[in-house]
Amino acid sequence: MSVDLKPLINSKNSALIVWDVQEALVSLIFNREEFVSKLVEIVSGARARGIPIIYSKITLLPERYQNKTMLALRRGTFSPGEIIKEVAPQPDDVVIPKNTASFFVGTNFELITKNAGINCLIFTGISTNIGVETSARHAQCLGYLPVIAREAVSSRDKVAHERSLENMKLMFPVLDNKEILEYLQ
Repeated sequence: MSVDLKPLINSKNSALIVWDVQEALVSLIFNREEFVSKLVEIVSGARARGIPIIYSKITLLPERYQNKTMLALRRGTFSPGEIIKEVAPQPDDVVIPKNTASFFVGTNFELITKNAGINCLIFTGISTNIGVETSARHAQCLGYLPVIAREAVSSRDKVAHERSLENMKLMFPVLDNKEILEYLQ
């Protein structure tokens, strides 16, 4: 990407999004140790710089209100569990319950970020090829600059994860933690 990102990614306009890092999902990814280490690194770095941190948390609706097709595909009970302890939310962080693959559908996420003057969303979490990519694409359609923290996203499916990163690189920045934290100085 040949655009100068310095004026677009900074400590005044950015928030770190920690997408669905709940116990059940983290236990299924292909690179758990590396992912958790890199996630801790970027969450700690953002927190030290005073960057707002917003967590998504899968919150299942009662079965009668859930998408019947998704229930059939899932075949069984799914309990996402709590956000992993290594990056547990702190009192100044925001945790938003959600039940779709877009942070913007059925939540007050857009209102919160617009009210705070946030227009750069730095995505971390699980699953790269599902909720992270869906929310990043949706964010771009709404006028935000999505940034993907390459080392702090993951998936159960390594091939799908890598394909998703390649797709997203064509549309918005996909950066390493070090690069992101330098922009946020």
